[in-house]
Amino acid sequence: MTKPDTRTRPAALSTTLLRLSAMTALAALMVAANPSSAQERGAFTVVEQGRGFPTLQAAVDAIGDQRGTIEIAPGTYRQCAVQTAGVVIYAAREYGTVTFDRRSCEGKAALVLRGLGAEVRGLTFTNMAVGDGNGAGIRLEKGALNVAYSRFLDSQQGILTADDPTGRIYIMRSTFSGLGTCEHSAGCAHSIYIGNYGELTVRDSRFERGRGGHYVKARSAKVVIEDNSFDDAAGSGTNYMIDLPAGSTGLIAGNWFMQGRDKENYSAFIALGAEDLLHDPDGLQVRNNEARFVPGLQRSSVFLADWTNSRVVMSGNRLARGLVDYELR
Repeated sequence: MTKPDTRTRPAALSTTLLRLSAMTALAALMVAANPSSAQERGAFTVVEQGRGFPTLQAAVDAIGDQRGTIEIAPGTYRQCAVQTAGVVIYAAREYGTVTFDRRSCEGKAALVLRGLGAEVRGLTFTNMAVGDGNGAGIRLEKGALNVAYSRFLDSQQGILTADDPTGRIYIMRSTFSGLGTCEHSAGCAHSIYIGNYGELTVRDSRFERGRGGHYVKARSAKVVIEDNSFDDAAGSGTNYMIDLPAGSTGLIAGNWFMQGRDKENYSAFIALGAEDLLHDPDGLQVRNNEARFVPGLQRSSVFLADWTNSRVVMSGNRLARGLVDYELR
């Protein structure tokens, strides 16, 4: 008995290829019809596990109480996440190509952080707004935080924190633009609003186009605010460039300040101890800064207004006409 020929004949092979081609074309059409789902499928990769996740929260949950890095594919995401444990690094695969837009968790921020620590690299946060006026790119509730090469744009706040006297915050080479508001019952929001943290460092960053409140407000025991630019030329209804309302020691050095025309309060560039004094600011160094008014503006102001009567070391600051170096309030 002759065995049947089970080999694929040319005609059958052609039919199979045609079917595969049609299936591929159909898949391509489905992706084109729903590009966002295609973009976000596996967009969040936990590097240590080699696994991709469709949502940022799923990637954070996969790290749990361990240490891990989430690499984020380029795109604009309306997602948010809450971190409750571990140490998580949130890193754009290519800096400047990842944007988190509008979505906040717990009515607070795109990233709500209360684990051991977090690091944010190369991300953009924009259009963050919530009902109480405190919508932020990052809400830090405890733990350490590093931020680098990131942008916080057109939101109520950039970074807002709770209190953690043992915690440390380090911000470098980031931009804060179009932030702040004083239009809500919860009080003013600011570009950066740091609670009673142990130490705050801000270096090589840009603050501009404020929409209310202060550019940096911090109740930290120690601050290092160095080599930043504070460009208030296009600000609207803004207050101080730097407000240290609870008293802080440390260093404010090498910064460039320009005060704009549209101010809610133009009485000072830097304020020290204007509220409840939590920390002894004795020895705070303010040196080698440059401060001026927007071109064509003539007014009087104070570079550093001090409510504490402490020993503040002022040296090498280059101030425009009309600016008083130091004033005790």
